[in-house]
Amino acid sequence: MKQQTKEFLLSSQEIDQFHRDGFLGPFDLYPEEDMEETLRRIRPKLINTKTSVYSQKQAVSGSTNLANYDRHLDVDFLAEHIARPEIVDRVASLLGPDVLCWRTEFFPKYPGDEGTDWHQADNFSNVAGSKHPQIVWPEDSQFGGTITVWAAFTEASVENGCLQFIPGSHRSMNYDESKVMTYDPESINNVKKDGIRRGFFGYDYRQLQKDPNWSPDESKAVSQVMRPGQFIIFWSTLMHASHPHSGATDRMRLGFAARYVPTQVRVYPFSDALEEFGGAASLDRYGTVLVSGEDRFHHNNIIDHTVNGYRFPVR
Repeated sequence: MKQQTKEFLLSSQEIDQFHRDGFLGPFDLYPEEDMEETLRRIRPKLINTKTSVYSQKQAVSGSTNLANYDRHLDVDFLAEHIARPEIVDRVASLLGPDVLCWRTEFFPKYPGDEGTDWHQADNFSNVAGSKHPQIVWPEDSQFGGTITVWAAFTEASVENGCLQFIPGSHRSMNYDESKVMTYDPESINNVKKDGIRRGFFGYDYRQLQKDPNWSPDESKAVSQVMRPGQFIIFWSTLMHASHPHSGATDRMRLGFAARYVPTQVRVYPFSDALEEFGGAASLDRYGTVLVSGEDRFHHNNIIDHTVNGYRFPVR
């Protein structure tokens, strides 16, 4: 069992705000100067993807971009990050005491990069080549999706591509994840929508719209400016996007997203490989991480969290 500190539990007012708006924060986690030093220290580990659970050796086909997924399974700082009480206490306030971290991703944005298009994710089947849901909630659940904790490892400003949210939009899905999106790497940084350079890493979310004539009401959008070392919490079903990197600064914007679900949620229940962005990698070395409470359901492989690394599950 993973014990909560309860020091950072959300108040009833914060919980109400989260359920109303679909997001909460930003919250302070690391001092700015500490975050910058940590990023310098771990950068060699991040560049070396040979220890990633989706390394080239695990690749089934196509792109090796997946090697930068789930780096909390081989980079000590990220292993500790996903279990920080400042994060876990707040997430458990929303999901209940028994919580898994099932996925992490880096989101770099370089000078001149397009913005990320408006999107929502419920079961995350939308970019999977197999079209299988990546997470499955019990049938009697009131909602789906995942809680995402997006941490700014560098400055996130409007100029360099910070997140945007449409408050309250998490209550209904505007996209049908059973539809197919076609991966086209040639479209990256080559698409304009309403005069703004926006895409989705080679996909076009308009292919999933329930109503082809619908478009998000961007007049309601709010930008999430964060300093290095802060994080924000949001439902994956919240309409979210990011600004383009204007190139006004030569510094990359780097976000790190950790995704959490209750232990009753099934993770990759129909898949033995992770299929995204034109590539695939085996899930043989993958496992979820119990960050709070205990696992009473035993639906998923769970990797023991230690300070110096992880013990991978045997299938």
